[in-house]
This record gives sequence, C-alpha cells and structure tokens, in this order.
Amino acid sequence: MDSTDDLTQIDDQLDRGSELVINFSDTAKILFSAGTVTATLAQVVDLTIATIEGCDYAGLFLVENDVVTDPVPTEPVVDQLHALQRSTGEGPCLDAITHGTIFYADDITVDARWPRFGAEATETGMRSVLALPLAAEGTLGALNLYARYPAAFGVVDRARGVILASLASLAISVARSHEDEERRAENLQAALTTREVIGQAQGILMERERISATQAFDVLRRASQHLNRKLRDVAQDLVDTGDEPDIGPKPATT
Repeated sequence: MDSTDDLTQIDDQLDRGSELVINFSDTAKILFSAGTVTATLAQVVDLTIATIEGCDYAGLFLVENDVVTDPVPTEPVVDQLHALQRSTGEGPCLDAITHGTIFYADDITVDARWPRFGAEATETGMRSVLALPLAAEGTLGALNLYARYPAAFGVVDRARGVILASLASLAISVARSHEDEERRAENLQAALTTREVIGQAQGILMERERISATQAFDVLRRASQHLNRKLRDVAQDLVDTGDEPDIGPKPATT
C-alpha cells in the first residue's frame, strides 16, 4: 500500500470518527432531555435500533430489588428472548449484568456458552446477540441488541453500542435522580399542606369550643381513630363544612 492509500485510509477513519462524535452528541441530547425514567428507557431502545446499523430489535434488562425485569414494552420476539433467558437462567444479557462486561454471540445457533438458551432462541429467527452492561449510580442492567443475521455486529457497531450504553446508563440515572427530587418536593408540599389544614381545623375548634391547641388536636386524633380516616381528611372536612367530627362515645366517668 502506497502513501496515498495510507492517507485515504486515515481520512476514512477520521471521517467515521467525526460521524460517531456528531451522532452521539445528538443522541446524548435526546436521551438527557427525555424527562421521566420511562421516557428515557423508551428512547434508549428506539435510538439503539436507529443508531446501530446491524440491530433489528433491542430491549432492556434492569435489576429491580434483585429481580431482572423488562422495564419497557418491546417487540414480541424480544419479549420471548428475554423470557427464555430468565426461564433457563442463562444467556448473554444475564451474563452482561452478572459480569459487567460485553457479551457478543455472532451466531447463537452454534454458540456453546448458553446451550439451553441457544437451542430455543434459534426458533425465534434471531442469530446475533450483543449484550451491553448498564452500570451507573442507581442503575444495573443490560442493553440487549438482536439481529436476524449471523455476525451482524461488526467492530464499529460494537463501538457504537458501548458508547450508547454508557450514555444510556448516565441518562437513566439522571432521570431517576430528577424523579426522586420531584417526589421529595411533592412529599414536602403535601406535608406542608397537611400541617396547614390541621392547623386551620385546630383553630376552628379552639375558637368554637374555647379549648387549647393540644385539646383541639386531641379531638381530631380521636375522630380519626373512631372514623378510621386519616387525620388530614378529618381536618379537611371540618374546614370545608364546619361540622365537628364524630369522636365516638365519650369514655365513662366514675
């Protein structure tokens, strides 16, 4: 090969590298702007099929409370392949989670690593499987790529997959963090609202019955127990209607 051929090959590699950078810059923007965890997971699957040329189908495994789950709906063939791995207890996607590394089967019909899974998986028409671990704070799972043809995932596809899986791991973790923050904010707001309603109900009872704040709260507490309703709901009824809550029969005096 002469110097001209060398330069041409280098240019081709640079062009391909630049294309990867541009594509995954766009991919990152899409993933990190998806919003919710569910939307992010769905985007991961859709972008995998669109980004990895050899990929016909894709799906996700996530570990939730030590159980491997399918977090988003996928094509029936992917559901079948995932179910086979869980039922046989073996497969590239499970190994990707267990070992935290890539597992690639260029032809599952002859791959001896997963004999039980491979024997049944061939009936789905899939031949190649590429399993990429997902690992970031709060996230453990695998991004699973399937193809109808053997040796479908070349070096470039596998490189794209590694980058995509890394971005997906981070995006899922970020989405979870945002949801946790929103949940905490909602819980705080609910607690503040509850406190305000109970305070209003206490004020009504204190004014009407000429009792202390402690005594008013005790009335609400006794009504909550007697009616088997949340204290906040009892207080809200009093604020809304002005009707004093039923506290049940008064204790007998001796």
